Amino acid sequence: MRRLRCAFTLIELLIVIAIVAILMGLLLPAVQRVRESAARVQCENNLKQIGLACHAYHDALQVLPPGYLATQPYKDGANDTSPGWGWSAFLLPYLELENLARQLNFTQPIANSPGIQMLLKVYLCPSDVPPQLAFAILDATGTVLTYAAPSSYAATCGPDASDVADPLGQGVFYRNSHTSLLQITDGTSQTVLVGERAWVNSQGIWAGAISGGTMRPGPRNLWQSALAPAPCLVLAHNNWINIKTDADGGLDDFSSYHINGANLLFADGSVHFLQSITSDGPEHQDFQALGTRSGGEAIQVLDY
Repeated sequence: MRRLRCAFTLIELLIVIAIVAILMGLLLPAVQRVRESAARVQCENNLKQIGLACHAYHDALQVLPPGYLATQPYKDGANDTSPGWGWSAFLLPYLELENLARQLNFTQPIANSPGIQMLLKVYLCPSDVPPQLAFAILDATGTVLTYAAPSSYAATCGPDASDVADPLGQGVFYRNSHTSLLQITDGTSQTVLVGERAWVNSQGIWAGAISGGTMRPGPRNLWQSALAPAPCLVLAHNNWINIKTDADGGLDDFSSYHINGANLLFADGSVHFLQSITSDGPEHQDFQALGTRSGGEAIQVLDY
C-alpha cells in the first residue's frame, strides 16, 4: 500500500512563501493607495467644513474673520501681534465648538489661555503626522512662550508679494483683515481662502499669532535652521506648493503629504486639489493670482 504524503517538501514550502511574498508586494501598494485616498477625502471634508464656517461667520458679521487680531500698533509684525487670535479661533462657534470658544478670552493674549492646547480634528489632515499633545511655541532665542495644539491648515494673505508679517495683504486674510465677499472682485471661485500646510513641514497652530513667537520647521523639513515670525503660525501665501528647495524651509507656503499636491479651499466654498508647484512658470503665476482678492488677473493655464 502506498503511504499518503501529508507534509510539504522544502521546495514546495519555499514556493508557497515566494508566492505569498509576491502577493503581499502587490497588495500593500493598493492598500496604501486606498488609505491615502480616504485621507485625502477626509482632508477635503475638513476644508469644506471650514468653508461653511467662513460663510456662516460672514452671514453673521458681513465680513470674514481677521487673519489675526492685533490691538497693538504695527512695528514689525512679529512682536506686536497681541492678543493674536487667528481666523481659525474665530470660526470655532461655527464649527460646533461653542464650548471651547467660550473658554477663550479674545481680549487677552493667546498665551494666557489653556484652551489653545486642545487638539481639534477639523484642523488636522489625516495624511499629516502632528503631535498628539500641544507643543512648545518658542521665541527667537528658543525660550518657551506657551504650548499650543497643532494645525494642518493656514489662511492665505496673498501672493508672494504679500508677506505674512505685513500690516496689509493682497489676499483675504492678514493682520486685522475684515474682508467681505463683495470685496473679492476677482471672483469667489478664483480666490483661495485656506489651504493645507502640513505640520510635519511647518509647525503651525490653530490659535493664532503669538506675539514674539516663531514658526519652526517640522520634523520632515530639510531646512531645520529656518524661522518665520508669529503670523506664519496661522498664515501662508500663494507662492509654492510642496517646495523643498527654498532656504526658508517653505514655512510660509502650502504643503501636504498627499501624493503630489494639496487641497485648497476657495472663497465660494469649493475645495480643489492642486498639483505641486515648485518652479517658476505659468502655473506658478496663476497660483499667485489665485491668492489675490482684487488683482484683476486672468488665470491662463492652471487646471483646478
